[in-house]
Amino acid sequence: MQITSARRPLSRRVAPVRLSSLGPDEFEGYASLFGVPDGAGDIVMPGAFAATLRRRPPARVRMLYQHTATEPLGVWRDIREDARGLYVRGRLVLDVQRAREVRALFADGALDGLSIGFRTVRAKKSGTNRLLTEIELWEISVVTFPLLAGSSVTAVGTAAR
Repeated sequence: MQITSARRPLSRRVAPVRLSSLGPDEFEGYASLFGVPDGAGDIVMPGAFAATLRRRPPARVRMLYQHTATEPLGVWRDIREDARGLYVRGRLVLDVQRAREVRALFADGALDGLSIGFRTVRAKKSGTNRLLTEIELWEISVVTFPLLAGSSVTAVGTAAR
């Protein structure tokens, strides 16, 4: 695994893709990427989520708005590690006003960030960075400004408008 430099300028691409396989209340993306330093210098390593994902099914990982515990948005249907990072697929609960707002913001490309809430179980230093080798995942939030550039929604379902 190659780790990108923390000093390299980061760019951001905003382009959610519409997929027919997603329902109007569903979305998917990457909540974390492997080998990429976040704004605090943490680098998540492959396998860091494995233990927590064995113990905690997707429905028990909370989907929140802006890391606010009083603002749940929906439920996660799929959370798994792949070669790129932590892939997620979730369903917004459209009976919740904030979830309807988030769906509208997704549709217009005004909101697309994802961010993890976690406890570090194991890590080691590497220069100015911290390599996270085991993470206890608590929640994944839809956010305006993710600490990790590139952790974002990659596809949303088509909503009837």
